[in-house]
Amino acid sequence: MYSTRASIRLRYTAWQVSTAKCAYATTSYSSPAPNASRLTDQDISSARSYCSTLVQKFDSPSYTLQTFIQAPTRDAYLAIRALNIELSRIPDLVSNPTIGALRMQFWRDNITRTFANTPPKEPVAILLHHALQSLKERHPNAPTSSLKAWFMKVINAREQYMDNRPYPTMDALENYAEATYSTLMYLTLGFLPLHSMSIDHLASHIGKAAGISAVLRGMPLIAFPPPPNHHRNSGALAGSLGGEGGARQGAVLLPLDVMADTNTKQEDVLRQGANAPGLKDAVFQVATRANDHLITARNMLQRLQEGKDMGHDFEHEGEEGHDYGMQGRDLNEPQNFAAEELARGLGVLMPAVSTRLWLEKLEKADFDIFGEEVRGRSLSLPWSAYWAYKRTQL
Repeated sequence: MYSTRASIRLRYTAWQVSTAKCAYATTSYSSPAPNASRLTDQDISSARSYCSTLVQKFDSPSYTLQTFIQAPTRDAYLAIRALNIELSRIPDLVSNPTIGALRMQFWRDNITRTFANTPPKEPVAILLHHALQSLKERHPNAPTSSLKAWFMKVINAREQYMDNRPYPTMDALENYAEATYSTLMYLTLGFLPLHSMSIDHLASHIGKAAGISAVLRGMPLIAFPPPPNHHRNSGALAGSLGGEGGARQGAVLLPLDVMADTNTKQEDVLRQGANAPGLKDAVFQVATRANDHLITARNMLQRLQEGKDMGHDFEHEGEEGHDYGMQGRDLNEPQNFAAEELARGLGVLMPAVSTRLWLEKLEKADFDIFGEEVRGRSLSLPWSAYWAYKRTQL
């Protein structure tokens, strides 16, 4: 188990390094589309192709896991994941924080216009608008205000740490993971649509595990950044590079309280890399928190399958998009209802598998975050995800 470093059960799939370029590039502006009816089938098809290509090249685990997303929701899934990549690429593409902030505002404006039925001629916005229209056609009464709020939450969280400021505590890193990776999963569930406290609760823990792991996975490229505009394989997961053009300064994004506890110093990591004193212990502590969330999610899933309550309260209940009324409070609720919700939402929870596989790989490398064995794509992800889905496991 992760608490004894010697025996954990975790492996993962890292991201494919690619510098190939897509048909579109992240731009500082986009052409207006005053009337959404002007969007043609060709516009939508081109947008879908762009988003799919972007996810395939820069987030191969998410590209693989789209198989488990219900077909009517797949366009939304691709748009959500493509937006996450676009946001993560911004610090690689800009020369200073001011321009980065303008790019973030560009995406806020795009989301606002898309939800106002006037999407810009930008591929992510076009596909997202198409997904929204599909949702309204399938479920005319489905609420969308929380979806917009969640998109803004992801953008705001990305912008907050765009300059590589350190996470002051482990809890701060966990909150970042909730605001990004958990929220990406809430968005996908919202497009199914599935409004379930139990499934959202599972998504919260899985997203936190994925987000914490993402920061670890991207750490080598944040500490030793590549040349400007050279996108890294962990970009859509890990966050961003700061700095000025070619003079980018590396940073160590481990939580400060963990670094203090393990006597790990940023200057030692930047000078000595994997040999820095205390680094493996610090990585172990952070990875343990991610693994704890996966263990919690698996235990909750088992209780749900047994018709029991989840074992603890959902800490985000009552926040925007997480108002369930009496739903989930009735312990006499038929077990087949919970099983139906789980069957509908299970595909969205599959990032638990890719996160588990990467953490297993990290443990086998003795928590050497710079080790070659921690990088590269995991060929076992498709098979592992298939069996997890078939057996309703995480």
